[in-house]
Amino acid sequence: MSVVMASGGSTASMIGMVAWIVLLFGLMYFLMIRPQKKEQKRVTAMLSDMEVGDAVVTTGGFYGVIIDITDEDVIVEFGNNKNCRIPMRKAAIAEVEKATEANA
Repeated sequence: MSVVMASGGSTASMIGMVAWIVLLFGLMYFLMIRPQKKEQKRVTAMLSDMEVGDAVVTTGGFYGVIIDITDEDVIVEFGNNKNCRIPMRKAAIAEVEKATEANA
């Protein structure tokens, strides 16, 4: 009789442990993976909506204006010096402010 109860108790504890693991993975998904995917979609949309004339901030903290865009690269003009034009990857852009918002 005690052998049957011991095996039944271990099965219940095993099911409980599996339930906790599933719960922890579900919690990790909603707290870590889902927000990261949402942020990645926001960044991808921001980079695809860039246009010539938009004000940008690079990941290095430099402020500039986009003067040309290709598929993967942008040419950004920095400061009042019109000769300071630097080509860079789109991934190096941290923030974009549309030209209409910058003028307002």
